[in-house]
This record gives sequence, C-alpha cells and structure tokens, in this order.
Amino acid sequence: MRASADKELGLCQAFAQELNIPFIAGRADVPLMSRELKLSLEEAGRNARYAFFRNASMQSECQLIATGHTQSDLVETVIFNLARGTGMTGLSGIPEARENIVRPLLPFTRKETRAYCESEGLWFHDDPANVDVNNRRSRIRLNIAPELAELNPDYSASIARTAGLIGEEDRFLNGMAAAALEQAELQPDHALGFIGSPFEASFGAAKLAHLPPVLLKRAIRLAIRAVGGKLDFEQTHAIAEQLLREPGSITAEGGTAAADWNDEMFRVRDLTVVAPFRYPLTFPGETASDELGWMITAEPIEPTGEIAARNALVADFSADEIKGSLYFRNAQSGDQMQPSGFAGRRMLADLMSEAKLSSAIRQRLPIVCDLIGPIWAPGVCYDQRLRLSPATKRGVRMAFGPVR
Repeated sequence: MRASADKELGLCQAFAQELNIPFIAGRADVPLMSRELKLSLEEAGRNARYAFFRNASMQSECQLIATGHTQSDLVETVIFNLARGTGMTGLSGIPEARENIVRPLLPFTRKETRAYCESEGLWFHDDPANVDVNNRRSRIRLNIAPELAELNPDYSASIARTAGLIGEEDRFLNGMAAAALEQAELQPDHALGFIGSPFEASFGAAKLAHLPPVLLKRAIRLAIRAVGGKLDFEQTHAIAEQLLREPGSITAEGGTAAADWNDEMFRVRDLTVVAPFRYPLTFPGETASDELGWMITAEPIEPTGEIAARNALVADFSADEIKGSLYFRNAQSGDQMQPSGFAGRRMLADLMSEAKLSSAIRQRLPIVCDLIGPIWAPGVCYDQRLRLSPATKRGVRMAFGPVR
C-alpha cells in the first residue's frame, strides 16, 4: 500500500537479525481484498495480518502469537466501538488473550512503550498510517485523545480499568448464557448426528424464551457464533422478540450461518459449502477424517450370512462383488443406488431425504464407492449388489462412527 513498505520490511529484518531472531515476511494485496470482500482497508489489512500470523506460527512451530497492541490501542478501540454502537464485548476493548493470541503490552501505553525502546536503544518504526487523518483510529488518536487528556491526564488507565471490569462481567454473563444453552440443547435424533454437531445445533424454544432478555440475546449470539456466524443488534433483537410468537429465519452477516425457529425449536446452521472430496479407502484398516469428524474401518471377514439393517452403521458386504479399489467421496447429483432388499434403483438424494439427514450431514457423509459406483451410504443404505448371499466366499465388514 506504500512505496516505503519494502524499506520498512528491510529495517525490520535487519533488526531481527541483529537480535538473532528468525524472521518471516509475507505480502498481501490489501486494496484488492478490500474491494473483493467489501471491507474497509483497515479490516482487510487486519484479516491479512492475522492470516499471515497463523501461517507463520505453523511454519515456525510456535504455539503462541504475541501482538504489539498497547493500552493506547485498547482505549482507541473502546472509543471507536462506543461511537459506532456496541455491547459489553465491544466496550471491553482488546482481550489480553484469545485462543493462541496474546498481547503482553496491553498494560503499557504507546508513549511508555516508545520511551522504553528509546532508553534501551531498540529500533522501532512509526507506521505513517498512525498520523493519517483518513484513518478512523488516527482521528481518535489525534483529535479525541488530547481532549480526554485535558479532562483527566490519567484517562487512558481509567478507560482501560473500566474496560477490564466490563470484560469480567461480560465473560460472567456469557458463562450463564452458555449454561442456559447447554440445558436447552436438543440431542440429535439420528445416529449420524455426530457428523453435524459441530455445524448445527437445536435448542428447545420454550426453555430459551423464558430466559431474562439479557441472557436470551447472549444465548442467541453464542449459538450462532458456535457455527461460524455473527448477528448484528437488529437481528439478535428480532429473534428474541419473535421466538415463540411466530416462526422465522435469519441469515447471519456474510451469509456464513443461519438461524430459524418455531414454537418448539431454535436452530442454528453453518451455511459453508463443503468442498468436494474423494480419497482412497484404507482396506484393511482405518480411514479417519478429523476435519469432518468420522472414521471408517474396513476388515476382511468370513461370511456369516447375517444381513444388516439397511441403515446400519456396521454392515457386512460381499467382497466378491467389489470391482476395483474402494474409495469414498461426498454425495453427487445423480448418484443412484439399489437399496438392499429393493428391486429397483433410487436416487441417493431421495434416500438421504427419507432418512431425515440435515444439509450439514449430507454434505459431510462419506459415500463408499467402487469402480461401478456407490455401494454404501452409512446410516442410509447399502447397495443390493454387495449384499451377502449363500454363494459369498469373501466378506468385508465396514463400520462407521465418530473419530476416536
């Protein structure tokens, strides 16, 4: 974004080498990200930085990411959030730690941090954006902060202290809301529910509706956040007002998640489309997907003649009829199977619908195939072609379940 960026990178690299600290650099086209994602330059730049930090931490096998945010940054964040409208989370400013990100300089102001660097002879760099009046935070820094200092020279510590108190109360209320969600959660009524549980959840509407409004709204936000979504104030308020009164649905910001409800249930869903996958099935042995949360075991057996239920999660097949190597993939449009015990072929999509599989489960359920096509949709059906018969000489037992 600036012609001086390469020079700044070189100075930073030289300083790291002087201290014998490993150095990793990265680049991102932030203006392009801003246009394509319809974000401000500040937000796009923040997203690019944290994506780089995560990649760098994995590359260098570091467990923690420490950022240089100071108390001054925290105070500016509180003022900015207050100006645009926020709740307790926004008024608590920048957390000292979140997941693997820590901020060890939050107790110190920017002025104190600069003074330390100068007294210790440490190189530091001033980002020109810090004095750019087109930057919203810069306007707070240049125009509002001096006025606050006139009112109270120790305003920064006072605001930081207030933010800390609000943060404690915010975490306490979130804990109460999470406990209420846990008590109201409805357990999946399908054996394949473990596949969808990280991506969808349902709660008893009556139990939620009887919560105090402050906890109900928090519970709604926590539920949608658990599946990767974020609700604004109006959306949260609308759900809280309509719950138990009339059915409805809302899509979260960015279209990543959705919530719907009726007089019995409040449900949240991750709307992210699962990328197509196709991998060989280990036979004999185990095939596990930590990302999708399931595991398939396939082992040779002596045919027993026992016929498993169509929707079983453990089934025996005729290995004599398997053509080529086994593999698995997600369901595709046009997939057909002849369910065990049936005379004709059926569309797999119809079979999954009849099994009452949610969208989250359908997208993530592995369909075991051979060269001819699908032979098993765990929990739904297996193909008549591989059903055991008195003539079967070689058998294979497959089992499907959660990752151990």
